[in-house]
Amino acid sequence: MNSLLEMFSFGFMMRALIVGSLISLSAALVGTPLVLKKNSMLGDGLSHVAFGAFALASVLGFAPLWVAIPIVIIASFFVLRINENSKIHGDSAVALMSASALAIGTFIASLAGTNTDINSYLFGSILSVSETEVFLALGLFMTVIIIYVLFHNKIFALTFDEKFARAIGINTKLYNAIFAILCSVLIVLGMRLMGALLISSLIIFPTLSAQTIFKNFKLVTIVGAILAVVNFVLGLIISYLCETPTGATVVIVNLFTLVVLKILNRLIKK
Repeated sequence: MNSLLEMFSFGFMMRALIVGSLISLSAALVGTPLVLKKNSMLGDGLSHVAFGAFALASVLGFAPLWVAIPIVIIASFFVLRINENSKIHGDSAVALMSASALAIGTFIASLAGTNTDINSYLFGSILSVSETEVFLALGLFMTVIIIYVLFHNKIFALTFDEKFARAIGINTKLYNAIFAILCSVLIVLGMRLMGALLISSLIIFPTLSAQTIFKNFKLVTIVGAILAVVNFVLGLIISYLCETPTGATVVIVNLFTLVVLKILNRLIKK
């Protein structure tokens, strides 16, 4: 208990807790449609683009956050465009973009020499979370909640049958663009904490975990969001007590939750 009180007495830990919880909630909500549409690798590809943008901003001496957000949003629209009008399939486009961005980011960072900390970009650093990101994470979370409350039925239709959604008059291009922007922003904000190689786990794991027990879209969304926050907080606490990397610890906690729920699901069926 004393260790926990000491942990949350540090300003950077409180910022990490607030930003991480808000990003985890947002990622779970945005990730549910992406995972159910089998398009979850978009987050992984965008995280690598964010890494390249962060490296470029560091070399040029600009604020990484404000350089990465527009670049990642443009990349997400590029993937949407390819999905709609190209012979290249979405997964191939994401893989192409992911590998290229990671290579470019590493190349640029190497040119910068020792002034650029590649590890903090790849695996995250709780020390890098600023007060500005707290407000940005809060704004992102409120935006996601408002969109879900106002357009839940349209999101449901878009997730399970995009052709049907288009047939009944839903502007599918607009909603896909909105989710692409939300995914881009949360990837950039979460990358500071989780790192480029691990941030996509916040999008994928909560939905997969909730999906092992529930099949209802609303329950999967709600339970996934709860699991996302609980797992992040547990991962943050364990990483502090055991002095392990925060991003990796959070992913391991999510993985453990997924495995346990799958085992329980099989036992319940038997």
